[in-house]
Amino acid sequence: MAYITLRDVQLAFGGPSLLDGANFTLERGERVCLIGRNGEGKSTLLKLIEGSLLPDRGEVSLQNGITISMLAQDVPMDSGKVADIVADGAGEAAEVLKAYHEASNACVLGDMEACDRMGHLQHKMDQLDGWALENKVNSILSKMGLDPDADLADLSGGRKRRVLLARALLMQPDVLLLDEPTNHLDVESIEWLEKFLLDQNNLTLLFISHDRSFVDSIATRIVELDRGQLRSFEGNYSRYLDLKAQQMEAEEKQNALFDKRLAEEEVWIRQGIKARRTRNEGRVRALKALREESKARRSQQGKVSMATQDANRSGKLVFDIEHLSVTFGDNAPIIKDFSALVLRGDRIGLVGDNGVGKTTLIKAILGEIEHGGSVKTGTQLEIAYFDQLRNALDLEKSVKDNVSEGSDFVDVNGGRRHIYSYLQDFLFSPERARTPVKALSGGERNRILLAKLLLKPSNLIVMDEPTNDLDMVTLELLEEMLGGYTGTLLLISHDRAFMDNVVTSTWVFDGKGNIDEYIGGYQDYLEQRPDQTAVDQKSDVKKALAKAEAAAAAAAPKKVKLSYKDQRALEQLPAEMEALEKEQAEINAQLADGALFISDADQAMKLSNRLTEIDELLLEKLERWEELENLVNGN
Repeated sequence: MAYITLRDVQLAFGGPSLLDGANFTLERGERVCLIGRNGEGKSTLLKLIEGSLLPDRGEVSLQNGITISMLAQDVPMDSGKVADIVADGAGEAAEVLKAYHEASNACVLGDMEACDRMGHLQHKMDQLDGWALENKVNSILSKMGLDPDADLADLSGGRKRRVLLARALLMQPDVLLLDEPTNHLDVESIEWLEKFLLDQNNLTLLFISHDRSFVDSIATRIVELDRGQLRSFEGNYSRYLDLKAQQMEAEEKQNALFDKRLAEEEVWIRQGIKARRTRNEGRVRALKALREESKARRSQQGKVSMATQDANRSGKLVFDIEHLSVTFGDNAPIIKDFSALVLRGDRIGLVGDNGVGKTTLIKAILGEIEHGGSVKTGTQLEIAYFDQLRNALDLEKSVKDNVSEGSDFVDVNGGRRHIYSYLQDFLFSPERARTPVKALSGGERNRILLAKLLLKPSNLIVMDEPTNDLDMVTLELLEEMLGGYTGTLLLISHDRAFMDNVVTSTWVFDGKGNIDEYIGGYQDYLEQRPDQTAVDQKSDVKKALAKAEAAAAAAAPKKVKLSYKDQRALEQLPAEMEALEKEQAEINAQLADGALFISDADQAMKLSNRLTEIDELLLEKLERWEELENLVNGN
């Protein structure tokens, strides 16, 4: 029996049915990605399976005894101890465990009532197996590299996702539901999540994602929600694209045959009016059925139609950036000594973890914040800016008023179009165009920003996270538009496939204020980057060696004859340090992605302890080497 089965499920909220007689099964061990256009009902389907919604008709059945956990799309802004938030996934046992720890802390401080409560709570802990829960919480937090005592409010978006994932996995669910798990995560966090999910043995996944690289890595099957129906495609996203193209071609042929037959029958019925007595009544009933079928047939949702507005060409030079630095207060520089040349037609992607300064660099280049160094701006620049915080939108105003600023008409490449006609290019019906922005989804708000942005003539487009919440079809159309853009593009995005398909060069932030430039997209950067792990591992020792060598060279050499034992040690120490550095690099490589903490926690701890030992040994040997060198040089 399948873990989850949907049979003829119907669900609507006033408009067209989100699910229209939908059928679906999820088997044990599958990793199924649910895709579809914005507003088709994907999150609603997950809520049906989770049990927080009921269908209007049909059946949602689960295999007896299976457990389901869900990771919601939104990241909470609440504060609280990480261990407590993860333990909350266990229900009553978590509440008793938390109360026990609070009573224990109060008892230590002399609260005798709290000491009395501890006995009662300890009894409940025994009944609910609460001690095992505490061990489970500590174990899963260790595997996921989380500090149990940290405050959730102080964590980055990626770390918050890890906390929520730990809570969802705490009770070892049979099925994990994920709603846009990569949204607003940086590339490093997305790659960590990919590896973590792939390392979970026997975990069955049903997830929603518009990140094509993530879907390609994780999914074993694609299920598309399209016009109320669920259609299954074996394989990953790349395979789905091939199969979907074949399906759409077959559907178009079938619809064309249907329309031809309906048109022929309509001609026949009009001719038959002249000869009513000879009319074939069965044929009339068949025509009525064809008409009803035609009315019921739901057309595929249209595609966004987008194009940039022509502007005068900028000068050949767009930005000449020399020694740019940005510092906030007394903190270390968030950007230091960055120089680059941006020429007309460049499409540059900015890559790095959240908080490393990508948006800050854009604002410094555009002159919106103070900075050190200089930025020489080219001539005739006309800039269109897509803001990730959507500050350009007035949430109280309608879609129409946000885009046209109250006018009924907009200028599109020299022509005049009614605002409702223009907004239909971005899939907003006249009724939807009159809706306040605050009532719309994230994907719809991004489409509004695109509609507004593309009305502005530009020869430089700046985009800060434009891909969040956009469905895959719209993403691909945006790629196509940017690929044909003749101006200059500065793009911040964590969508690896989008970057690969759009940019011609990549600026990579290391989080320490440094920015390196690579030719090509994200995959090109991965192939070109140096082995940073090895560089970091040897950096401290090499600096110390260089310092010692420089000091030795500066002093007048006055050689002292060493004992045989010391001379032997001096000759062997460099090789010994090199061997330790090699072992250090190998251990770091094994521990880099965190997978070993899941598959073999004991071995991972042994390797972590060995790293500490190696650091101490390297320091001892370096000091001994310096001591012997000083003896030889008479220092």
